[in-house]
Amino acid sequence: MIIRLVSLCVVLTDQVSKHLISRYCRLGDSIAVIRNFLDITFVQNPGAAFGFMAGTKAAVRIPFFTAITLGAALIVYAYQRFIPSEKKPERFALGLIWGGAMGNFIDRIFRRNVVDFIDVRFYQHHWFPYIFNIADSCITVGLILLIALRYSGKGGVLKTGMKAAVRRP
Repeated sequence: MIIRLVSLCVVLTDQVSKHLISRYCRLGDSIAVIRNFLDITFVQNPGAAFGFMAGTKAAVRIPFFTAITLGAALIVYAYQRFIPSEKKPERFALGLIWGGAMGNFIDRIFRRNVVDFIDVRFYQHHWFPYIFNIADSCITVGLILLIALRYSGKGGVLKTGMKAAVRRP
């Protein structure tokens, strides 16, 4: 249940933010939110993370990303089946990842581009050289959380989940 709820919140937040940016900003516009640190810069990314496949034709790119998203869905579904329901942080992390993947997938299907707008920098130096969005942030935070839980001794998702799955009749 937590995975669905978190995913829904991520998709709604992501899509509303992208709608507002697309409606009220012109492509290429940049608005300082925190001067010399955070800008809202409206760009459209036809590719994936870091512009991967940005120059590829939509006839190839859209089916490719559809297949990748469906593959990710199967992985998240399979993975969550091994996580006991009491492992809420792991389920929360999967919700972030799935919600982020769906947010960008919706863009690719309906807009044919992903709307990116979060531009982090320190004066003229970009900390992160790419402009990203809420969905990207949720995927990243979810992955970091899963890895941290796995290696902190508090996770052990696969080890614990597999044992629990093996013991069930």
